[in-house]
Amino acid sequence: MFNAQKPSLEELSTSKQLLRSTVMAAVAALAILVTIVLPAEYGLDPTGAGRVLGLTEMGEIKQELSEEAEQDHGGAGDQSSLFERVLAFAVPPAHAQDNGAWADVVEFTLQPGDTNEVKMTMNKDDVVEYQMVVTGGRVNYDLHGHGGGNSISYEKGRGSTGSEGEFTAAFPGGHGWFWRNRDSEPATVTLRLKGTYSDLRQGE
Repeated sequence: MFNAQKPSLEELSTSKQLLRSTVMAAVAALAILVTIVLPAEYGLDPTGAGRVLGLTEMGEIKQELSEEAEQDHGGAGDQSSLFERVLAFAVPPAHAQDNGAWADVVEFTLQPGDTNEVKMTMNKDDVVEYQMVVTGGRVNYDLHGHGGGNSISYEKGRGSTGSEGEFTAAFPGGHGWFWRNRDSEPATVTLRLKGTYSDLRQGE
């Protein structure tokens, strides 16, 4: 039978080393909580880092939609994770022409409880015209923008089956839509766009 050699006392971690490692891990966890979790989940940004990273605005939207969900479902909380959107793989949107009228068309299906986001990079005073059609169900949405420490909500909808119009970017940054399917049925969203913008993306 092979007997492993016992480590010497010099090879064992001392109580001081263990305490130091524990303190370092606690400090790192606290830093992640303050700079990432609180802004992204609750819209709380005590250090300002969340606003720079674009997480605070996401947290604020989540809290607003959570309040809507409580009203819709008699106080039931929203347990979906915002990190799925923050870390989601950016799927390039479909590009299509609609008889020459629309420059881009994005279409996707939201299962009950699912979310999605489409954003464009715009400069101040850029104008985008849009047509949003929802089939098979209804969605809650927020047309908003953020960038350079600024944030704005252009339009919100609850239980919506569609919307159309245009909006003008209030400042340079990312502008677009966030959707959540609060119905019990899948909902397909078709978004048609034209105007002045770049870097059209979804899933962020």
